Amino acid sequence: MIMENQSQILNLKSPIKLKVCGLTKLDQIVELMQINIDFLGFIFYEKSPRYVLNALTLNEIKSIQHRGKVGVFVNENIPTILEISEKAGLNYIQLHGDETDVFISELKEKLNQKIKIIKVFRIPIVIPRNEESQRFFTSLLAVQNDIDYVLFDTDSKSFGGTGKTFDWQILNELEINIPYFLSGGISEENIENIKQLELQPFALDINSKVEIDPGNKNINKIKIVKNLLN
Repeated sequence: MIMENQSQILNLKSPIKLKVCGLTKLDQIVELMQINIDFLGFIFYEKSPRYVLNALTLNEIKSIQHRGKVGVFVNENIPTILEISEKAGLNYIQLHGDETDVFISELKEKLNQKIKIIKVFRIPIVIPRNEESQRFFTSLLAVQNDIDYVLFDTDSKSFGGTGKTFDWQILNELEINIPYFLSGGISEENIENIKQLELQPFALDINSKVEIDPGNKNINKIKIVKNLLN
């Protein structure tokens, strides 16, 4: 269900922004900054093949002069998130795990107020229309007061990076009263389908579909996606 005041929150005619996640190479980051990518995503999850601290130091990330640096965390403890966010000079914290509303409230209270929070909701490729889906909708509504953005991604045991999409039409049924990111298998082949959504995303989050291998991006593919958004 689309809320009546959503058009006041999001200008539906605004260009959709672009986030490139899973970055590990400084030279590629420089190229992305040169083409004005809006958000740079760094994964601080040790089990990820794109775990950034295997390739870059916190000081190197902090030295990147960009106002859209996003740190991705999965079920991490609050002291670690706070430490990394400060040492890496992050602008956004993306919670990609099973963080509760209580956890998010505590994090928000302790986090630098300039840092925004993105909460990920992982949606199954096929979501059943039953009590389980109703709980999902309810949990989304409960947490929106303590976050700045929501991100919808395809559910997986690896917490993202699958290259698979869920049924985007499910978003037309949600009450989304804050800007949202859309992720999960987005590429030049399916980007046109996003136009079918009643409420357009604030930003797209691309990763595995624009890679040569994990953490190694195909800059030309990213340019194509960006051009399709303009």
